[in-house]
Amino acid sequence: MAAEDVLDQLRKARIVPVVRTADVELAELAVAWLAEAGFRTFEITLTIPGAVDFIRRLVDGTPYLVGAGTVMSVEDASRCLDAGARFIVSPAVVSELPPYAGAAGAATMLGAMTPTEVRAARLAGADAVKIFPASSAGGPAHIKALRAVFPDVPLVPTGGIGIADIGDYIAAGAALVGVGGKLIDEASLRDGEREKFLLVARHALASV
Repeated sequence: MAAEDVLDQLRKARIVPVVRTADVELAELAVAWLAEAGFRTFEITLTIPGAVDFIRRLVDGTPYLVGAGTVMSVEDASRCLDAGARFIVSPAVVSELPPYAGAAGAATMLGAMTPTEVRAARLAGADAVKIFPASSAGGPAHIKALRAVFPDVPLVPTGGIGIADIGDYIAAGAALVGVGGKLIDEASLRDGEREKFLLVARHALASV
């Protein structure tokens, strides 16, 4: 599978859960419940202790499309790609990542907020540009403004996006959205509130 095929799958998913939990046990539970709700694409952030091994277990044991988030170096990317990650996400313009990941057939999203950063991300070879943090950057209006000058760049707003906001971001021109804490509530995971968690997850899927 080439990077463009991965990007096509991400576009079809429309929502990528950004799994960032305090420990890997909560991450495992989050993915299990999200999958039960209907999600099949996951970004596992490297801030989770044991994230790379978790990525490997997901890749080896499930049919899901799994990527790595908060990737800040080629060394990080190498470990994630070796584990089977199909897409690499960074919150910054780390210019070394796209050619490295692309050679392995993985897609890359580099982080940006301003037009200058979006341009830099694309010049570096990013398949898509993660607009982060989306909520504090101006929300859907910011995405619409960026789309006006970068109509051919797949924009992926992430950061502070509420479930009720997902449709507005898509309508503003986002190729897909990354949703973290508003979708993956750690308190619900810790307290075993499965039905509450599933309700939120299914509501998110229904919004697109």
